Amino acid sequence: MANMDMPPRLTDRVALQRNRTRADAMFLQATAADDVHERLIEVNRTFTAPAVVTGFPSAWAEWMPSASIVEDSETLDLHEGSHDLVVHALCLHWADDPIGQLVQCRRALKPDGLLIATLFAGQTLHELRSVLAEAEVTQTGGLSPRILPMGEVRDLGGLLQRAGFALPVADMMPLTVTYDTPIHLMRDLRAMGEGNAMEQRQRMPTRRKIFAQAMSRYAETFNIDDGRIPATFEIVTLTGWAPADSQQQPLRPGSATHRLSDALGTQETPFDRSND
Repeated sequence: MANMDMPPRLTDRVALQRNRTRADAMFLQATAADDVHERLIEVNRTFTAPAVVTGFPSAWAEWMPSASIVEDSETLDLHEGSHDLVVHALCLHWADDPIGQLVQCRRALKPDGLLIATLFAGQTLHELRSVLAEAEVTQTGGLSPRILPMGEVRDLGGLLQRAGFALPVADMMPLTVTYDTPIHLMRDLRAMGEGNAMEQRQRMPTRRKIFAQAMSRYAETFNIDDGRIPATFEIVTLTGWAPADSQQQPLRPGSATHRLSDALGTQETPFDRSND
């Protein structure tokens, strides 16, 4: 009997690993790696014990050769308090339990250690999602899971707080990639290892009429001036720090010793409650 307390699984890990094994297009992974390096330069700290959680170990081992490379399995091979930097590298969107992944990363960090987690989110592939849904409803009267659900940046930022990180920040990097045709986009997704690996996906081959209608609709609706079609990718980056006594702490409400009006050089006007 199934455990009713367990949420339904999002990802078929066997299919995901099969997709990644065939992958040979790393340009979005490389984009994420470049962004991580830029952020580390801005932090201006020397990290001596970094770790990278990734589904593409050989690529990230090349980009961060000093880091311990960790597979993005459900239970991460991270030891408590062993790292001063953990990068969760563009794979958190495939996690069945993203908060659990973040909690494991926090526990692996030394006090005041840094987490940088990147994932696809927001409006990623909204063009493809809309035309596939329209075509499938038209052809079959229903929908099957084809593209991962995408979190919004505000909600994803809240995951950091729930996982116990201090000074949480979430921001988004929008990217638009153009292709000759929607078919070229579909091929590139497979080459990225980002094909459909959802647990609840339809296992039977998709009707050709669905793809034909979706590809035609994509080209009609989203074509740009030169006849190419765009594909939106939004990479959300979550940054947070393992709590430490040395970090700045927010003041208690009511503990201020100076009025805001004095700092701004304005006159404070009491609120009129006579009409309450």
